Amino acid sequence: MVGWRDAAARRASARASSARERGVRPSLQHVEGGAIEAPHALDQRREHPFEVAQAGAAVHEDEAGAGGADDPAEPATPVAENAAEVSDLAAGAADLAEVSARSSVCRACPRLVSWREEVAAGKRRAFQTQPYWGRPVAGWGDEAPRILVVGLAPAAHGGNRTGRIFTGDRSGDWLFAAMHRVGLANQAASVHSGDGLLLTGTRVVATVRCAPPANKPTPAERDACAHWLDREVGLVLSSVRAVVALGSYAWEATFGTLRRNGVAVPRPRPRFGHGAEVTTGGVTVLGCFHPSQQNTFTGKLTEGMLESVFARAKEHAGLE
Repeated sequence: MVGWRDAAARRASARASSARERGVRPSLQHVEGGAIEAPHALDQRREHPFEVAQAGAAVHEDEAGAGGADDPAEPATPVAENAAEVSDLAAGAADLAEVSARSSVCRACPRLVSWREEVAAGKRRAFQTQPYWGRPVAGWGDEAPRILVVGLAPAAHGGNRTGRIFTGDRSGDWLFAAMHRVGLANQAASVHSGDGLLLTGTRVVATVRCAPPANKPTPAERDACAHWLDREVGLVLSSVRAVVALGSYAWEATFGTLRRNGVAVPRPRPRFGHGAEVTTGGVTVLGCFHPSQQNTFTGKLTEGMLESVFARAKEHAGLE
């Protein structure tokens, strides 16, 4: 395992060697006083996002997608290059800040790394002038939450752009509006990471921290990322009284991480359903249809249905 900057330099050097073999003339990029060769424009994006922001690369805290929140990682943050290293780094994370930092620079799943960076480099037309995060998205919210909200993965042009889960996309619009109506968020809007949104007694995490192609992680990608989820859940579990699982994928992941963190999980595992409630080990897991556009546009999930689940979670968490 190596630090972020060393890993970036190594990858760029390898790409430059490959480019020379193909007869491609690379450009030069400077890292800590030494020149490394970069064969294409994407390499210019390999710099740490916090360093880009510090350099004044058109980043403004009031701009959607600008990433107003501080980068959780530092140049020396170790980078996981495979599932075994994810396991080691997650287990060794002392606190939530370290889990966030280490997971935010993870490169364990080549397909996800390639996709998240391709999306960030190409950008959607509506966001052409905005910087993209293009990295794994850490959990965020209360550090001693009574309620944990578990989602699937960041949206390609949502969390992968803004650097915060359920931020800058339609699903987040629905989610945080409902949480605001029941008193779990200070505002309904979730536009960018520096927009002032605060959660009350609640933390939001993703089962898989990178945006996946077609929103479908592979089983291997899910299992590799589960180490980050397990460590984060383990650090907050003592305060959690309710978990809202957004969709069947998050429902399965929730019971999996609870079991791996020592909570007795019913067998057979309870079936997912909107409004389903299962209490085990002092934690009540609530099922909720995911606020995807497919569900909200078709009426499968209404504002009232979403609000009702969070009102119940608030009751179970003792936040009334």
